[in-house]
Amino acid sequence: MSKKTLFTSSANLPPLAARMRPADLEHFAGQVHLVGEGNFIHQMIQSHSLFSLIFWGPPGTGKTTLARIISKVAGAMFYELSAVSAGVKDVREIIRKAASHHEMGKKTLLFIDEIHRFSKSQQDALLHAVEDGDIMLIGATTENPSFEVISPLLSRCRIIRLQALEPENLNTLIERALNEDVVLSKYTIDLPEDIKQFLIMSSGGDARKMYNTLDIAVQLVRGKDPGNIALSLNKENIQTALQERALLYDKDGDYHYDTISAFIKSVRGSDPDAAVYWMAVMLEGGEDPVFIARRLIILASEDIGNADPQGLVIANAGFQAVKAIGMPEAAIVLSQVTTFLAGSPKSNASYMAIRSAQNIVRETGFQSVPLHLRNAPTETMRQFQYGMGYKYPHDHKDGFAKQNYLPENLPDGVLYKPKSQGYEKFIYERLIKCWPDRYKE
Repeated sequence: MSKKTLFTSSANLPPLAARMRPADLEHFAGQVHLVGEGNFIHQMIQSHSLFSLIFWGPPGTGKTTLARIISKVAGAMFYELSAVSAGVKDVREIIRKAASHHEMGKKTLLFIDEIHRFSKSQQDALLHAVEDGDIMLIGATTENPSFEVISPLLSRCRIIRLQALEPENLNTLIERALNEDVVLSKYTIDLPEDIKQFLIMSSGGDARKMYNTLDIAVQLVRGKDPGNIALSLNKENIQTALQERALLYDKDGDYHYDTISAFIKSVRGSDPDAAVYWMAVMLEGGEDPVFIARRLIILASEDIGNADPQGLVIANAGFQAVKAIGMPEAAIVLSQVTTFLAGSPKSNASYMAIRSAQNIVRETGFQSVPLHLRNAPTETMRQFQYGMGYKYPHDHKDGFAKQNYLPENLPDGVLYKPKSQGYEKFIYERLIKCWPDRYKE
């Protein structure tokens, strides 16, 4: 069989990402904090144990692959559902089969992709089967599971956080595909180092996106000269492949994440026209409007904050309205919230304040609360000087009493740095009066 024939027959093969899916931990790239020797998933697999888990992380980081590997090693029956297309009937049918397997001493692992899209009734249908041990559940989500996974189900699962793949992980995957893939290994593919790095950076830590882009780029070059087995890829080929992937909006694919990124960055950049455009792309593509509304709540605090405190109020009201009325009218609500937030003054001061404070806590540990700030509900506590010296602000002019509120071992530094625009300008001017040494001009 000629190399040309081999490549032509590849049209009937799965995509590159599916062809290169590893079957064991030895070939699994990334997530060392989980699969490295002695870490949780590694120990779980080594001991042939099976626990219900929620995999939370960006797309293309190995959630499905890990579930398959765990199932294989544990010798469990493996079932996979997509929360986008599956219904309660599908769940109950698998639970019925799992109960039968359980009676025969056989384990069952049910993997549910995008589990946060399951309705409450669908999740309720899972609960008793997980509780009784008929099935071991592994749910995968790109969203914080505490938002949409019901508490009873969440309490029976361990949440495992996956991270975007590092460039060195993606580099390894590319080399493996070029040398081992049933199709690409039959060709001599020239992929210069700078082009490879461009491909890696364009993937954003998503192995599936990288593989699919490489696959399309090779097909595009091959299409120009089908008989040639020596292919050379350049930056233009990669860029074209990236554009080809974005022609159809796939709410479960990579363009979904690229589009929400463009949407958020447009709102943050105070461009309501671009923001509404990207929102329309998502809605016309069938995106869940609640997903967009939730993102706007986060943005209202992260990127607007106290520059316009009404931003969070309006975003939250929009979220509730979207859940109440649904599409198509929800689009009007989302447009109102989006244009308001895009047109609002911007400040990330609140976001940066909590990030800075968290870093200090992680570096210095939990510091003792100064005695004058401690609660003193009993006489014994007061004898130990709890609460002694505390100045009640409302007893002082302008409702402010200058006093140290930070732990004694920490410097009296600035964590919250308000911007001098919008309502935050008023906050900034008040804080200068209260803390002139801290908030110097």
